[in-house]
Amino acid sequence: MTPILRAEGVGKTYGGFQALKNLSFEVALGETFAIIGPNGAGKTTLFKVLAGEEARTTGRIFMGKQEITRTSADERARMGLGRTFQIVRVFPESTLMENLTVAIEARERRKGQGRRFGRVLPSGSVTNEAYQRLAAMGIARLHATEARHISLGDRKRLELALTLAIEPTVLMMDEPTAGMSPSERLAIIDLIQSTKEALGLTILLTEHDMDFVFRLAGTVMVMNQGEKLMAGHPNVVRASEAVQEIYLGKEISHA
Repeated sequence: MTPILRAEGVGKTYGGFQALKNLSFEVALGETFAIIGPNGAGKTTLFKVLAGEEARTTGRIFMGKQEITRTSADERARMGLGRTFQIVRVFPESTLMENLTVAIEARERRKGQGRRFGRVLPSGSVTNEAYQRLAAMGIARLHATEARHISLGDRKRLELALTLAIEPTVLMMDEPTAGMSPSERLAIIDLIQSTKEALGLTILLTEHDMDFVFRLAGTVMVMNQGEKLMAGHPNVVRASEAVQEIYLGKEISHA
């Protein structure tokens, strides 16, 4: 079966610094694929390259059988590549309903079905969808609240709702539990798992919380200093002496 996302020899250089070095891996349709590694390993850089936010220096990237190496971030989003961020990106001075309405109407405009600029109010179908998406994330009660007034955990839920509004087939999540309390982390883990199952998503994520990773991931890839150290089943990765050494700090890169 053709993988849903594939990287072949991907490298990224900033001046004379190699942030990514000849990375090759593939993500199977419907799986949860986790990328782990110490700070500075290159995880976020890899996410930016995969999402089209930054151009790779070498290598090729594919979605299914289609090469997307030179396509823009917006084109990749239209193709089904959705992205959340370590630092939550929402419209802080807009209500949760307004945030979702903007995302849904942007999706519809991409399809050529969006409202004309002369209209002021969103259609009933858009409003209903926005509310239902907030309800699915457990934050419908906050629909009239400005995003700047909600907790970090609820902002993460809002960002996830915004990303899902573009109807991705591959959901990329950069540190989805960053800054959360233990109870918030447990709640977001359950939410991500139930959302994946309900929508049949493929998930690619970076995460420092190993309980999160080993609970959700089917495949774990370990990075260090821009390179792939290994990839495999979580139990195999967890038992690796090389991985244990990196997380004990013997080879941590601070680049």
